[in-house]
Parts: sequence; C-alpha cells; structure tokens
Amino acid sequence: MWEIIRAGGGFMWPIILCSIASVAIILERLWTLKTERVIPKDLSAKVWNWIEADELSDKLIAALEQNSPLGQLLAIGLANRDKPRTLLVERLEDGGRHVVHELERFLNTLGTIAAVAPLLGLLGTVAGIIHAFNAISANGIGDPRILSGGIGEALITTAAGLTVAIPSLIAYRFLRGKVERLVIRMEKEAMKLVDALDERAAAAAAMRDVGPAYR
Repeated sequence: MWEIIRAGGGFMWPIILCSIASVAIILERLWTLKTERVIPKDLSAKVWNWIEADELSDKLIAALEQNSPLGQLLAIGLANRDKPRTLLVERLEDGGRHVVHELERFLNTLGTIAAVAPLLGLLGTVAGIIHAFNAISANGIGDPRILSGGIGEALITTAAGLTVAIPSLIAYRFLRGKVERLVIRMEKEAMKLVDALDERAAAAAAMRDVGPAYR
C-alpha cells in the first residue's frame, strides 16, 4: 500500500485526506440520521396524551426539545400553542429550518469531496504526464522505464480520485434523500399537532360560548 501511495506522488495525500473525511462523515450521518433517533416511535402518541390530559408544562416541553429533532419541532409547537394558527405555523416553519439545517450537517462537505476528489486525481494525472515528458526531454525515449514513473503516477492518482469520489457521491445522494424523507414525516407530525391544538382551542371556545347560554 505504501508503495502505491508513494508511486502516486504528492497528490495522493489530499486524496487520502478526502477519503478519511468522507468515511467519517458517512458513518456519523448514518448514525445521526437513524429513523428511531430522528423520529422516535411513540413520541407523538406521548405528546397527544399530554395534550388530552392537560399535563403540559414548561418542564415537559424543555425535555421534549432535547429528545430528538421531531421533539424539537413539536416543542416549538407546544410552546406557541396559545398563538393563532398562522403564527403557530410560522414559528414551526422557522424552527423547521433550523432542524433541517442540523439534519443536513456535513452533507455539503461530503458533496464537495465527491466533486473535488476526481479533480485532484485529474490534477495528479496531469502532473504525472508532465513528469513523463520531462523524463523524455532529459533522457530520450530509448528506455521505456524512464516513462514508467510518470505514467504510473498518472494512473494511480486517477484511480484513487475516482475510488474516493464514487462512494462519496452515492452516500451523498442517499443521505440527502433520507433527510428529505425524514423532513416530510416530521412536517406531517407537526401539522397533526397544529390540527389537534386547533380542535382543542375550538372546543374550549365552544364551551365558553355554551356556558353563558345556560345561565
């Protein structure tokens, strides 16, 4: 392995650094974006039970906010439950942008690695070809071994760049799609909360209107 790296020349080192960063980001995002971590299975049911039992408190909302990305979004809705629907939806949208930003963390870096790695390989290829032509200029073309160093450097860096770029691009597309699916599910849960709070507010208003009628 060391011989291959050395034969690839100086451009192998940034490609290696890109590969390390890519693997680290992919593993971290796969762990962070696990569905049960972003959207815990029974979380929405617990929130509905709190609403129905009228057990909401600042302590519960604060704990919900620390629970998960979905919990963070639902906590924003509960903290603004007394606001009009339009304002409540506005606050959820603002909070949702922050949640999405956290879910997409490092993905732009991964996409950049997928784009830059083959360019580094291409740059190494150009450097290898230049090295080969310099060897020809200095020593002629009588000995094919003179060209082997430059050609080997060109081929190795190209292969290394593509080896890093292809898995990085596949992972980037996969993780980006996963984030989009998770966001859609969280939006649905948030709108369910908005509808539940609306129904509760309407029921409370109806009870207040009925009360004076029977006095």
